[in-house]
Amino acid sequence: TGKKVVLDDAIFGIDANDHAMYLDVKRYLADQRQGTAKAKERSEMSGSTRKLKKQKGTGGARSGDINSPVMVGGARCFGPRPRDYRFKLNKKVKLLARKSALSCKAKDGQIIVVEDFEFKEPKTKNFVSLKNNLKISDKKSLLVLSIENKNVYLSSRNLDRSKITTASNLTTYDVLDAQSLVFTESAVEALNKIFENK
Repeated sequence: TGKKVVLDDAIFGIDANDHAMYLDVKRYLADQRQGTAKAKERSEMSGSTRKLKKQKGTGGARSGDINSPVMVGGARCFGPRPRDYRFKLNKKVKLLARKSALSCKAKDGQIIVVEDFEFKEPKTKNFVSLKNNLKISDKKSLLVLSIENKNVYLSSRNLDRSKITTASNLTTYDVLDAQSLVFTESAVEALNKIFENK
């Protein structure tokens, strides 16, 4: 439309803190891990506990039962156990990381702001034409809305390089993973309010 939107320098114009972004992305990826990997250790194996050979006089190393980790088919020594990979990150660090990521994208000119829109029905073709009009069809894009919109979400679900989120659910990982960020006008306002309140 030719209209211009002024982005808040306190959010989109700060000096990026690389370490804060690294920690927040690491935290996000750690949260995604199931942590269900499990290997059987010696005491959990089902196998005979008979001593395979006598202790001395064979000329070889002494050996115990067949469940020993040094035996083929034996247990695993110090194998993985179910665990929780999540770790805590301070709120201010997460806030700084998001601001840093948004500032990086703004500095690189990878942010587009569009007027609020809606799809009357879920159609992938509508979302493809939107990306074509914005000239980002060949890029991995992230569309940020102010509130959830079912039709827009369903229209983009079949596309590999397109993701939709809301301003309140925006993460550092999502921002850095996208090659092009598309905000609606109301999403920019919602983002400003979110950061003002923190």
